[in-house]
Amino acid sequence: MASSEALLLPVTYPQDPLSKSRSNPIPETSRRRPIKVLIAVFSSLILIALYVALTDTHEGSNDETATESRASLAGVSEKDNERFWKVSGRKRETFPWNDTMLSWQHTVFHFQPEKHWMNDPNGPLFYKGWYHFFYQHNPYGTVWGNIVWGHAVSKDLIHWLYLPIAMVPDQWYDVNGVITGSATFLDDGSIVMLYTGITGEFVQVQNLAYPEDPSDPLLLKWVKFSGNPILLPPPGIGAKDFRDPTTAWKTSSGKWRIAIGSKINRTGVSLLYDTTDFKTYELLDTLLHQVSNTGEWECVDFYPVSKTEVIGLDTSVKGPDVKHVVKASMDDTRMDLYAIGTYFDSNATWIPD
Repeated sequence: MASSEALLLPVTYPQDPLSKSRSNPIPETSRRRPIKVLIAVFSSLILIALYVALTDTHEGSNDETATESRASLAGVSEKDNERFWKVSGRKRETFPWNDTMLSWQHTVFHFQPEKHWMNDPNGPLFYKGWYHFFYQHNPYGTVWGNIVWGHAVSKDLIHWLYLPIAMVPDQWYDVNGVITGSATFLDDGSIVMLYTGITGEFVQVQNLAYPEDPSDPLLLKWVKFSGNPILLPPPGIGAKDFRDPTTAWKTSSGKWRIAIGSKINRTGVSLLYDTTDFKTYELLDTLLHQVSNTGEWECVDFYPVSKTEVIGLDTSVKGPDVKHVVKASMDDTRMDLYAIGTYFDSNATWIPD
């Protein structure tokens, strides 16, 4: 039998896990954090599942009454948020788009016409204090067609004054389009403009135009040469594969030389012509350049660049400190490519680096 003294000794119990007398207590915030994390994760999963369900439901529906807006049909971006309409379950609204409503898309620093289609720049030049910019333009719609030469001028290449159309397809040799061309300043400061016209039979021919009034700094009116067309597709060149004459450059013999984009079978080529008056031409036996299996070359450019100076050069400059650039647009792939090389004026050849 235990003594009474033994019964009076203090009894030691395991420490209460919630007692504040522990040597390493766990903070209250730490005990609650796992619960908050679980709630946040669970809520996120519910929201994601809801979003996926709504999206799948609306994408899978076949709403025969939905109307495609004019903006999409015209190839411009929508103002509304397509994802918002899908998630909300509301029918996407359509709007009566017009050029005024779409003016918010107009570029600020890069040139753009007041409305409708544009593509290739044509014959840019500086004349009597104005930068002139001509361009392929459809004045009637937002797709390629009805091509005329749009015209604008600027003092700083940022702020533009839109001018009347420079040239329209009003002759048999350009009735299906006044397409790409280039400007050349002659020795006396006068301007000639070469451009490709598309005939009623869709043959591509080269034509000559010049300012009606050279004293007009805005060059508002242009006259087409009465002897147009000045060049027809030569033998071996397709009727639709002969276009886009370059700015001319002066040869060592004093003649002017131009290049025109084309193809021979599947080989892209740049044809060369010499002239003294821009009315009669001689086709050279050599090609400026050719690359097999590249298809039609269009919008060919050829110009010198300095190896020693950071400055633009006149197209006729040549010499040991000059390289020449050949640039062409690939009609098949819609890619623009260029190469730098050496030009030999004596035999009209160019060799890429």
